Amino acid sequence: MKHIKYDYLIVGGGSAGAALAYRLTENSSHRVLLLEAGGATHLLSRMPMSFGLFINRPDVNWCYWSEPEEGTSRRKISVPRGKMLGGSSAINGMVYVRGQRQDYEDWKDLGNDGWGWIDVAKTFLRMEDYQGGPNDAVDICRGRDGPLGVTKGSDMNPLYDKIFQAAQKMGYPINADYNGPSQEGIARTQATIRQGQRMSSAHCYLAPATKRPNLTVITHATVDRVILEGKKCIGLSFIKNGNRREVHCGKEVILSAGAIGSPQILELSGIGSPDLLQQHGISVKHALPAVGENFQDHMMARLQWKLRNKLASYNYRMRGVNLPLTGLEYLIKGTGPLSLPAAPLIAFLKTPLSPSRPDFQIQFIPFSIEDPVDRKFHDFPGMAVAGLPSRPTSKGSIHICSPNAFEQPRIRFNFLDDIEDRKTFIHGFKIIRNIINAQPMDIYRDVELSPGNEVISDDEIEGFLREKAETGYHPMGTCRMGMPGNAVVDNKLKVHGIHGLRVADASIFPTMLSGNLNAPSMMVGERASDFLKEH
Repeated sequence: MKHIKYDYLIVGGGSAGAALAYRLTENSSHRVLLLEAGGATHLLSRMPMSFGLFINRPDVNWCYWSEPEEGTSRRKISVPRGKMLGGSSAINGMVYVRGQRQDYEDWKDLGNDGWGWIDVAKTFLRMEDYQGGPNDAVDICRGRDGPLGVTKGSDMNPLYDKIFQAAQKMGYPINADYNGPSQEGIARTQATIRQGQRMSSAHCYLAPATKRPNLTVITHATVDRVILEGKKCIGLSFIKNGNRREVHCGKEVILSAGAIGSPQILELSGIGSPDLLQQHGISVKHALPAVGENFQDHMMARLQWKLRNKLASYNYRMRGVNLPLTGLEYLIKGTGPLSLPAAPLIAFLKTPLSPSRPDFQIQFIPFSIEDPVDRKFHDFPGMAVAGLPSRPTSKGSIHICSPNAFEQPRIRFNFLDDIEDRKTFIHGFKIIRNIINAQPMDIYRDVELSPGNEVISDDEIEGFLREKAETGYHPMGTCRMGMPGNAVVDNKLKVHGIHGLRVADASIFPTMLSGNLNAPSMMVGERASDFLKEH
């Protein structure tokens, strides 16, 4: 019998894994090992605008690519995911969205008891340390004492006032707290930023947890399989510095490797579709065809405009001789463009297809990009507006393409497969244009750079989406939660048919949430700790 040193093994030190490690180690009797494939946190990660620097960095980013598909003009689409402590929370745009209350009621209605709004709201309250604007009243529906710093943006830019006025002119409300009772409206973005610094899960959860003697963290450790004894998970195998090691646990293994990594590890372990496993020479340990299926992401399109006034755009502050001054402002004051989230303003609006609840998300960005690969800003003032359908129904898949843990799996988005997704996107596209073309924006708006005024008809808009739209960086669903037969885990996140193995990350989401997925991912990590503490 191998010596058992740990009670729990956590795979992945990202958004969910870090939250899980923090909560489990609050009990000093729990001995926890966390394995992270990437390294420690990067110094620049604390600077919010670093998400642009990390977009193509393989030392901190998995730099995945999707398979070319007919629906997206045979393009390979970049799929960035964080590869260091903090995971994607260390490289993302820091936009903090809980999702709509009905989203979680839908989860419950699918048979996932304990995942309705009243259940998850308690967890959001526990994890948040929310600071609203200077005029915001204390709201009982927001947490104030949790580990995760969340702040409403206070950046001052005259462009924002005109965007608010334009949205109101088109009949859309202003919302003081889209994470409060209602999501609908346009608002200042709430972000995981505090005093000009990124509040990643590495900083908020792992940093304090690593001071506890009952948590061990090993970085640069790539897990290639879980170890099964019959239908019981007793440990895992990982590779570090070219050497394979095994570690066993006394209680459970929890996969928090994300919507791409978690199904990959299951399949490498012989858990998945028998036909797929046998195709790659992997012995079938447990048939679970739902692994890697139900994959969804938000498809996002970016429209760009040239502006008349350089003070309304941050392009000039992010180029040439002005860039060092912008950096100096950030270092001294913690303010300026380098302290901002991906989008300082956000809106959740209804298209005609969804009269009862918002179904389209819009992000307003006070700069424009000339080259999306090297993130080069235009040499003239500009702005961008990104839009995405909130709850797409098109589904793809993520599956291994070899038994090699270091070979990325095949990522198939299947974007725009469902006609309703196409209709919602086209309606939302027109909403964006109507807001920016409204009279209050006349003082700043110049010409539409992308896609340009020549793209008018529904077919032309759809063509632009297929040619240019990208991922919204919100992969989920590949280890979906639900009843046996069409799901991977149950409502306690236990893998169906396997004892001692759970999954806790965005891969367990049964349906897409209305918003960015970082906050819900941390919520899942927190809830997983509750389930484990029950035993």
